[in-house]
Amino acid sequence: MIPFNKPYCSGRELEYIKEVCGSMTMSGNGDFTKRCHAFFEERYGFRKCLLCTSGTDALEMCAMLCELKPGDEVIVPSYTFVSSAIAFLREGAKVVFADSGAMNPNITAETILPHINERTRVIVVVHYAGIACDMDSIMALAEQHNLIVVEDAAHAIDSFYKGRPLGSIGHLAAFSFHETKNINCGEGGMLVVNDERYVRRSEIIWEKGTNRAEFYRGMVNKYGWCDIGSSFLPSEFNAAFLWAQLEQIDDIQGKRKRIWEIYDRTLRGRVEEKGIMLPQIPDYATNNGHMYYLVCPSLAFRTQLMGRLKEQGVQTTFHYIPLHSSEYYKEQFTGAPLVNCDHYGDCLVRLPLYYELTDAEAEKVAQLTLEGVSTCVL
Repeated sequence: MIPFNKPYCSGRELEYIKEVCGSMTMSGNGDFTKRCHAFFEERYGFRKCLLCTSGTDALEMCAMLCELKPGDEVIVPSYTFVSSAIAFLREGAKVVFADSGAMNPNITAETILPHINERTRVIVVVHYAGIACDMDSIMALAEQHNLIVVEDAAHAIDSFYKGRPLGSIGHLAAFSFHETKNINCGEGGMLVVNDERYVRRSEIIWEKGTNRAEFYRGMVNKYGWCDIGSSFLPSEFNAAFLWAQLEQIDDIQGKRKRIWEIYDRTLRGRVEEKGIMLPQIPDYATNNGHMYYLVCPSLAFRTQLMGRLKEQGVQTTFHYIPLHSSEYYKEQFTGAPLVNCDHYGDCLVRLPLYYELTDAEAEKVAQLTLEGVSTCVL
């Protein structure tokens, strides 16, 4: 069986973890954490980076920094992971779900605009599969209506919009280093702060509501409880593991993009006649090799295709159940139908993509997919 995912280890993770074992700081915000912060700030120009224990925690910090009040509304794509919405629900906001665009599962200025009203405070954009939303149009909407933009960049490490790194454009951003992501530490994440207004408070929230980070920098002679917060810092073991991955980021990205290209070279122009849509990358976006997916013409077609690939030893998987139709939220949803989102929920299937997948295995998966498509009934 070719699995859908296999977490990657560079080979130096254990070396760095042993280094942490011999250090004076294991609990977090030590040398490896600082190395990771500096890497992201220098390579991508992020204003402020704070490692977290998960991408969900990073989103929860974003929600806290937005200072939402009862009755405030947050626009979120329905085709995303639950963390994109629940972080804001926990702060007491009302989540308003927007539809995806027709080209790919991202939301667009056109699908956002109908939901903006006097109660709207935040727009959450998700760069699905590492492919950028059209950020100029979304940021223009936000500026016009005085809204905060949060980039959920969980898929989007090392991907760009018009030459600008994803995660550097919105006021705040959240990354994930879960084992399914390009760069991983098992479970981890990162808050990115691009707006100076949120820098100081982000550190306080990160450090359990205290100004401890300022104390360690010698900015204050004692620290205490200043605000709300939680224990969002990962341990140095997580940071050490992540650092080993960051050292290899160019190699990892190059390999993943090569697998993506093998799939695309084999399938594009040969499956569309069956009504299948392949990833669409706009001119303003780049591909970071996070995911290769097909959008089938129907749920029945997808079920057939996944079954045929499983019989041939290839594990594929669908993706999100749209949040507006989830068990938790469906009774609360009263908006207009989210047609594109529902289509992706029923029809999108993802192919295996991980560093240790060989070129020969990728060629095999692509060929078996092509054969499977040819035998599926519309």
